[in-house]
Amino acid sequence: MKQRDLFVGLLVIIVWGLNFIAIKLGLQDVPPLLLGTLRFIFACFPAIFFLPKPPVSWPWLIALGLSINVGQFSFLFLGMKLGMPAGLASLVLQSQAFFTLFAAVTWCGEVWQWNHLIGLALSACGMAIIGLQQGGDMTMIGFGLTLAAAACWGTGNIIMRRATLGVPPFSMLSLVVWAGVVAILPLALLSWLLEGYDAWLVAFSSPSWTTLGSLVYLALFATLIGYGLWGKLLSRYPAAMVSPLALMVPLVGISSSAIFLGESLSFAQSLGALLVMLGLALHVLGGRWTNNKIETKTINEN
Repeated sequence: MKQRDLFVGLLVIIVWGLNFIAIKLGLQDVPPLLLGTLRFIFACFPAIFFLPKPPVSWPWLIALGLSINVGQFSFLFLGMKLGMPAGLASLVLQSQAFFTLFAAVTWCGEVWQWNHLIGLALSACGMAIIGLQQGGDMTMIGFGLTLAAAACWGTGNIIMRRATLGVPPFSMLSLVVWAGVVAILPLALLSWLLEGYDAWLVAFSSPSWTTLGSLVYLALFATLIGYGLWGKLLSRYPAAMVSPLALMVPLVGISSSAIFLGESLSFAQSLGALLVMLGLALHVLGGRWTNNKIETKTINEN
């Protein structure tokens, strides 16, 4: 990867890692589901008027919007509102890699590899340790909702793969925006039914600069700029080269949450986080290590 593109990748990782702080700050004054609704309104308008619809059928586009945008962000925002620290949320959400694999094995007939199994075992142990450490800054319901968000993200990844199979190249940003528009009405209805009209009145009556700044960051930086730059990297390099960069998102999320929000991990949570990161690294990179060894052995034999 060229040095310039590597810098772009690291910039995206920093933006996405800080995203969890923006969510936490936004949730101080705005209910979770309403915050999700406003995120996609700010991100999709007026951008949708300048981006053509991606070459994806409406059923797939709706399924993608409901899984990744409605499902993931409803559970994530609710989880963080109900006691999931921002730093740990950035880590637990990365378990989407394993939910993606579960969905791929079930729906696409993919086969488990040794690195997937060992990585899953390590990460599962880490998640169990983190989950058992409820109390203090983290609640069990917050942890469970964040896991549900990861499951929705993983399911959405497979939907995206199936939806874009065989279609001509297109802008990832257009897919993000159009799938975001799909999410606005369901999120707004859920917010109206579950959070209520009074919560909307309070949120809109005197919006703070913190709330506005949070929305701008979530919509402009985390969504449009983040996914736009990430899509460009994926168009220039193989996914196997780009995707490992995402492993650094929890590192940015945990460290920035400690600096800006004063969050801290207990020894057990730190141990759990380390196991999760090791499991994720093995899951993503283990196959490449094996292939490199096989290629080296073949060259030596020849």
